[in-house]
Amino acid sequence: MSAPKDQHFLVDRRAVEKIAGFVDVSGRKVLEIGPGEGILTRALLDRGANVIAVEIDPALVEELEIAFADEIEEGRLEIIRGDAKRVDIPPFDIVVANLPYSVSSKLTFRLLAIGFEVAVLMYQKEFARRMVAPPGTPNVGRLSVMVQTYASVKPLLDLSPSSFRPRPQVRSWVVRITPHEPPYPIADREVYADVVRVLFSHRRKTVRKGLRSGKDTFPAQAIERTIAGLPDDLLQRRPEDLTLEEFALIANTMSGS
Repeated sequence: MSAPKDQHFLVDRRAVEKIAGFVDVSGRKVLEIGPGEGILTRALLDRGANVIAVEIDPALVEELEIAFADEIEEGRLEIIRGDAKRVDIPPFDIVVANLPYSVSSKLTFRLLAIGFEVAVLMYQKEFARRMVAPPGTPNVGRLSVMVQTYASVKPLLDLSPSSFRPRPQVRSWVVRITPHEPPYPIADREVYADVVRVLFSHRRKTVRKGLRSGKDTFPAQAIERTIAGLPDDLLQRRPEDLTLEEFALIANTMSGS
């Protein structure tokens, strides 16, 4: 049995109570993506949160509207039917959610772009491990660099497949994500994101060759100017060996700063 819309419903009530209690949600606007059958929604409401729940499945939206009719009427719960990757989302303070596995990366990048105070999010364990992977390790990649540039990530809870229905094939991690300013100056965040994406799209190439493979993203003249302005030892390394400071240096050189 496959989960509708790639959603695995959390059914472990002890885990739900822990997740809802990792941050103080009382009186706060809390965004929940993929509420499913509403078990976490209920726990958040019971803790005094004002919840904005985004659900893509129309059948689940209908069930939620019936189950939480009183909370909706009281203004404590707003249910938005749509795809959280692109639907308009009202202002919120905190995110608490069990994200659909297949869109975890896109949703994480969107949430970081929108901005929030703190997020408690559930991911596949291997995905979450990539988020916290330090430079020079096998799991480091675009996700690691982009998330760690703009936020700190702390694992909070490890869940087995038996905590869900239907059971996924993998374990899950709940993590706390706390946004912060980049540790090194970044002149243009779009250029930074493009540099990280281009280099990890060619992760087996050196930085020099990786940048030259990015001609669909950057003008050839800008690429050659960047290569000329960077230290040779950096150009000979691969992206997984670079520090956040070195990614910032490459991007700032590319943007002419």
